[in-house]
Amino acid sequence: MSQNGEREQWGTKIGLILAVAGNAVGLGNFLRFPVQAAQNGGGAFMIPYFIFFILLGIPLMWIEWGIGRHGGKFRHGSAPGMFDVLWKNKLAKYFGAIGLFISITILIYYTYIESWTLGFSIFSVLGLYSNETRETMTGFLSSYQGITTSQTFSSLWPAYSLMLVTFAINFAVLYKGISKGIEKLAKIAMPMLFIFAIILAIRIFTLGTPDPAFPENSVANGFAFIWNPDFAALGNPNIWLAAAGQIFFTLSVGMGTIHAYASYLKPNDDIVLSGLATASTNEFAEVVLGASIAIPVAVAFFGLDATKEIAAGGAFNLGFVSMPIIFGSSHFPMGELFGFMWFLLLFFAGITSSVAMGQPVVAFLEDEFGMDRKKAVTALAIAVLVAVQFVIFFLKFGFLDEMDYWAGTFGLVVFALIETVLFMWVFGADKAWKEMNQGGDIQIPFFFYYVMKYITPFILMILMGWWFIQSAIPTLLLDNALPENVPYIWGARILMLSIAIILMYLVKKAWENNHNEVK
Repeated sequence: MSQNGEREQWGTKIGLILAVAGNAVGLGNFLRFPVQAAQNGGGAFMIPYFIFFILLGIPLMWIEWGIGRHGGKFRHGSAPGMFDVLWKNKLAKYFGAIGLFISITILIYYTYIESWTLGFSIFSVLGLYSNETRETMTGFLSSYQGITTSQTFSSLWPAYSLMLVTFAINFAVLYKGISKGIEKLAKIAMPMLFIFAIILAIRIFTLGTPDPAFPENSVANGFAFIWNPDFAALGNPNIWLAAAGQIFFTLSVGMGTIHAYASYLKPNDDIVLSGLATASTNEFAEVVLGASIAIPVAVAFFGLDATKEIAAGGAFNLGFVSMPIIFGSSHFPMGELFGFMWFLLLFFAGITSSVAMGQPVVAFLEDEFGMDRKKAVTALAIAVLVAVQFVIFFLKFGFLDEMDYWAGTFGLVVFALIETVLFMWVFGADKAWKEMNQGGDIQIPFFFYYVMKYITPFILMILMGWWFIQSAIPTLLLDNALPENVPYIWGARILMLSIAIILMYLVKKAWENNHNEVK
């Protein structure tokens, strides 16, 4: 907030679109999406994915843009204030606090993962890995993370140092503000991300069959796996649920971040085309570029069965184990350069998302407590720096995984359902529809009125219920937890509970201090 009390605004429309697209385009586009596709039948996964993009992704984008801009009219840049405007009930602001909890919790561990991409881009240039196997590269990654030791990394200090660098860059951007920080970053990072991704996609497309001794291992077979659907697999409900879940990761909905960005819009700024533009940009990054890099090149170098096995090990195995092996192979000329581009584009994808996660908390401290931006960013930086220590030093005990599940997976669906019900049912579908279309260069097709009111919340309830039964209860009960990890998992839960309690207390104090003010 400026000294005259005026809230910040975006400098340009293209800057806004790039910033929101940067929030959506994250590590999930290039790491999680290929893994999900590989684990769920390749082309079979794409059909429910596109269906849910229409029925879940785009509606949630418009809903969050609408809630955000509406809340901004009342000088609220975070979910507690926005929900309070939508529903004049004392509970509304506490539901909004869930959004703050999700964004700050993800930011804590995401910053550390993001630093790995910066580290590996440097390692590529330095040639620290070449002619590696899956076993040796797995050891390389685990020693960098401090889980094991190796000749390359005997301590956690390199990873910790790069975390500090990444941390400093993130909060320097937040410190600069909306137009001079976040928008400027987006104008640099997003074009560079797409340039690197397009170059990589073209290079991989032209690889053909890297090793003639294995003609079945080809880029063409990798693309065939992605795009040739096995229609029989569509009868598996898990594929549909995986596709629906991916929508949250691909568009960054359910985090409270889009709300924060949209709150800095003018009352008649278009959100219909802006929402479509950011969603389309994200889909191009994920479906066209993300699907054209990791899986096709993995099939070309390892074969289809091995690629499926690698994908089963998770996004980290695909991005930080298999890809370095490929770039370090003698069959990939100039692999060091392409490896550098791969990890740097991941870094750009990560940082545009992580600064977005920090903005809701900064906006909350600014708008509800009257802090200037410098103090708000400093307060958030201290909190994140303290909390990330647990993630770094207890990584091997499942600390990060526990936080990621409750905040970065299950929590997204819960918050998305809450915001959809509040906007389309409590606030009212007609008023919500008017808000979303206000100032639009085009109008949202009326078909989406019924989608947002009925179909989207129904899908969210099904998804939440399924996840609750299939994964939330077993995770809560520690069914699959290693005995040595249990104390650390409870430590992660205590940390998350502490964050939630502090946020609820801050929300309570903010409204006590301002209860006589006209919002």
